[in-house]
Amino acid sequence: MEKKPFVTREQLEKIAETYPTPFYLYDEKGIRENAKALKEAFSWNPGFKEYFAVKATPNPFILKVLQSMGCGTDCSSKTELLMSKACGFKGHEIMFSSNDTPPEEFKLADELGAIINLDDFTHIECVEKVLGKIPETICCRFNPGGLFKVTTDIMDNPGDAKYGMTEAQITEAYKILKAKGAKNFGIHAFLASNTVTNEYYPLLAKVLFELAVKLKKETGADIKFINLSGGIGIPYRPDQEPNDIKVIGEGVRKVYEEVLVPAGMGDVAIFTELGRFMLAPYGVLVTRAIHEKHTYKEYIGVDACAVNLMRPAMYGAYHHITVMGKENEPCDHKYDVTGSLCENNDKFAIDRMLPKIDMGDLLVIHDAGAHGFAMGYNYNGKLKSAELLLKEDGSVQMIRRAETPKDYFATFDFCDILKGVEE
Repeated sequence: MEKKPFVTREQLEKIAETYPTPFYLYDEKGIRENAKALKEAFSWNPGFKEYFAVKATPNPFILKVLQSMGCGTDCSSKTELLMSKACGFKGHEIMFSSNDTPPEEFKLADELGAIINLDDFTHIECVEKVLGKIPETICCRFNPGGLFKVTTDIMDNPGDAKYGMTEAQITEAYKILKAKGAKNFGIHAFLASNTVTNEYYPLLAKVLFELAVKLKKETGADIKFINLSGGIGIPYRPDQEPNDIKVIGEGVRKVYEEVLVPAGMGDVAIFTELGRFMLAPYGVLVTRAIHEKHTYKEYIGVDACAVNLMRPAMYGAYHHITVMGKENEPCDHKYDVTGSLCENNDKFAIDRMLPKIDMGDLLVIHDAGAHGFAMGYNYNGKLKSAELLLKEDGSVQMIRRAETPKDYFATFDFCDILKGVEE
């Protein structure tokens, strides 16, 4: 598929007059259309709900957009729970899926009425101790172990993942939880990340649906929902075929009718907790070429760096780059596109064929809307950029201001030496 920015060079130059590069820009129209498509793909299931993975794009303005589309939130920490509360998410609109969880975070989740998703068998005792009870609605995370394959392709290695319980553990957990007062049960699993295949969700669903039937038979638990978690990916590379959410939803429906309905479980709700699929294509990092270097390779230095988007440095991840205004020019120059960190892996692209880049050119780094800004950090004293929302009417709203040196020094507020630090 061709990677096209959702903005023009002229729009970006105008935005940059008010908000200097680098900055993140999100496409509200695209976000809404995608959320609508997901909802329609699972409309066959009356209880369906998407719990957006807050970790992917923890911004209240983004959360409010998704909330208006009927989404809930999936939280993995205290601050994500607090952000959900501040945005008006209530009760079972919040799912708390964490691991190695501090006990006080279970307490906060319960106070908010969130659905608690237990990652480990030992969390039963922890929850009961900190809450003085077991919630009536509870979820357990399952890990089948081994390798997870789609046909002959290995998608991931659940057996090497730190998440979830074994089948024996989750069976015992259900029995204990039921005996301690739990009435409504859920199953959750995360077996693979960023899959670009329409087969992943239906195959995962089959595993979880069959487990649900078995658990109900062996424990008598009333299973109310099955959470397919995340894992539906996006085509970061132009030569990848994107997932078709309509086909995926239909695939899950077929397995639902094959496995759950005959077992008398045709009222089970389906949940998802997508992050990357919901936001990644609808957010870009906008940066400007500020240096060029000619040594053993050709380098283009930009004003963003890995603190703004660390995926290429951390994972060697591919992010497509468009040189704005030169979309139709030949890609006949080979560049490493780099940031200014004192780290040699601070590169957005290596040996990438691009049009000739001139100083001052604007570059759009695609598919950064999830796990982009959120993974930022402050190494080398670098400051996080602004986040902007391109509204449906074409206007631009700042949804997070850029950090200043004063922000960087704020946690030294006890230190007289730095009291006079200016913006």
